[in-house]
Amino acid sequence: APPVPVSAGVSVDSELAARCKLQIAAAERAPRFDFDQAALTAEDRDVLVQVARCVTEGPLKGRRLALVGRADPRGTEEYNLALGDRRAHAVSEYLARLGVSELRTSTRGALDATGHDETTWRTDRRVDLVLE
Repeated sequence: APPVPVSAGVSVDSELAARCKLQIAAAERAPRFDFDQAALTAEDRDVLVQVARCVTEGPLKGRRLALVGRADPRGTEEYNLALGDRRAHAVSEYLARLGVSELRTSTRGALDATGHDETTWRTDRRVDLVLE
C-alpha cells in the first residue's frame, strides 16, 4: 500500500500508522517540504515524536525504520537525489535525538514523482517512513 501522509513532510506505511495509533491532522491537505528545502515543520516534529515513542517503548519497540527522501521532478537527477537524501537525514537526525537507533536512510529523489504543477509537486516533496 502507498504511504499515508501524516504531516507536512512525512508519510508512513499503513502498518506503522495503525500500530502506532498516530494522531494526525488533515495531512492530506498539508503542504510538503517547501521547494528546495529540507527543514521539518512543527507538525512533522509532532508526528515524529509519536513515531519515536512507538518504536522505542510502544508496540513496535525495536523495529527498524527505513526513511526514503523524495523530491519533485524539477532539477537534475543528481540534485534531486541529494535533496531527497538531505530530507531523509533531517528526519533521521530528529528521530535519533528522540532515541530511535534502528534507522536506515535512502533517497529516491524524483524517480517516483507524479506531480505536474506546483499543487501536485508538493506531494512529491516528502520523506516516507517504512517499517522493515
